[in-house]
Amino acid sequence: MDVLANLMNDVRSSGSLFGRTLMEPPWSVRFADGAPLTLVAMLRGNGWLVPDDGAPVRLAARDIALVVGGTHFSVTDDPTLETPPYYIVNGPDHCTTPGGQVVGSEVMLGTRTCGENRDSPNVLLTATYQVKGSISERLLNGLPTVVAVPCDNEPCPILDVTTAEIERDDPGQQAILDRLLDLLLLGTLREWFALPEATPPRWYRAWGDPVVGPALRAIHDSPAQPWTVASLAVEAGTSRATFARRFTEMLDEPPMAYVTNWRLSLAADLLQRTDATLESIARQVGYSNAYALSAAFKRNFGTRPTVHRALVTAA
Repeated sequence: MDVLANLMNDVRSSGSLFGRTLMEPPWSVRFADGAPLTLVAMLRGNGWLVPDDGAPVRLAARDIALVVGGTHFSVTDDPTLETPPYYIVNGPDHCTTPGGQVVGSEVMLGTRTCGENRDSPNVLLTATYQVKGSISERLLNGLPTVVAVPCDNEPCPILDVTTAEIERDDPGQQAILDRLLDLLLLGTLREWFALPEATPPRWYRAWGDPVVGPALRAIHDSPAQPWTVASLAVEAGTSRATFARRFTEMLDEPPMAYVTNWRLSLAADLLQRTDATLESIARQVGYSNAYALSAAFKRNFGTRPTVHRALVTAA
């Protein structure tokens, strides 16, 4: 399995919220919902993505951008005009005017589509990625606030399929949109990693490293193994000291700290996604029993596994 596929294997969209907005210039829309990850694409026309804490990013037709980490942002045709937003996204299915009035069916042009008219020259696609789980957060937190990929007139079949699916309301539609968003996310990251100006996160660079990469794959493939620095150095094909130094340099944490954090992230996600007993989860992620996992979980997350499971289930 290649680096990106392996690391993103546990990142899955669930309950993604797609929307399409058709606007006449001057136009602006604002996103203040603090979503962990939002995909933005200009299907037609041009625009600017303006994060509250960063510089504007130009989006030409069919360019795609990811906004990471709950950052509030706006998308507009001209960032110098300060055009009042047509609507403000405050949460799932909750949009208001700048004056606080709820935006309702009066702006709807179709399923998941709103705006002024269908012939508008600017068409904006957005999708909120409901990131759930410790692994997803751990991987996505290494990305910059805005990841932008230019179209460069290259075809993007997934974007075309997604556009066609947005206005449908057939059985299983949510599952289809979730998987399409997964594909758009993976495709966008793949294209961004290949850009000369990109600054890939530590985990991506480490997985491609000839020393650290084999050890990381071993940890991820077999988290229950009783790993030590020495045994991981064997996987890396180098000395214990060389491996430990290189691993810490690339990931900014020692090998055994990474092993512990990865195991506990896996445990947190298993608690959230399955009904497996704590004893079973402990053995799956490399702890001798439920007591050992519970103690480590409490030290790392500040709460016991049973409390964590109750909280995420209630949410």
